[in-house]
Amino acid sequence: MTRTIDDSLLALADRLGHAALARGAMIATAESCTGGLIAGAITAIAGSSAWFERGFVTYSNLAKEQQLGVAPSTIARYGAVSEETARAMAEGAVRGARAQWAVAVTGIAGPDGGSPDKPVGTVWFAWAGPHHLQTLRRQFEGDRTAVREASVRVALEGLVDRLA
Repeated sequence: MTRTIDDSLLALADRLGHAALARGAMIATAESCTGGLIAGAITAIAGSSAWFERGFVTYSNLAKEQQLGVAPSTIARYGAVSEETARAMAEGAVRGARAQWAVAVTGIAGPDGGSPDKPVGTVWFAWAGPHHLQTLRRQFEGDRTAVREASVRVALEGLVDRLA
């Protein structure tokens, strides 16, 4: 099935590109539940190679550990969907890429996988940059597609806000 990227997400990615270029910043992404959708929105923008360095799709715990340096003890203690893991993912993306800013996303898009303390729709975000590390937990409603698209929006908006 072929889906196009929502025009409003493309507009956000374009705004991010302008902000990154104005600051001379390179961007990286570390994605779990979004599976590369953030990087996809960014790379849909012509010329994004001037400001987008790379995207890490770390869907499994092992990928988070191997590609981003997330400590196995962090995942064991807090879970893959946690503030601590999101923070470690963002820090790992900045460290592992030639980038000044990164966003990390880890969550439960559903329809399965939720629990009472982390229901379906729970998503943790982290933004890392020069002297900056901030996290955010959101609880989204809707099906898997809605959760993932909302996550892409929040990730991009967060980068735009921090670079503007």
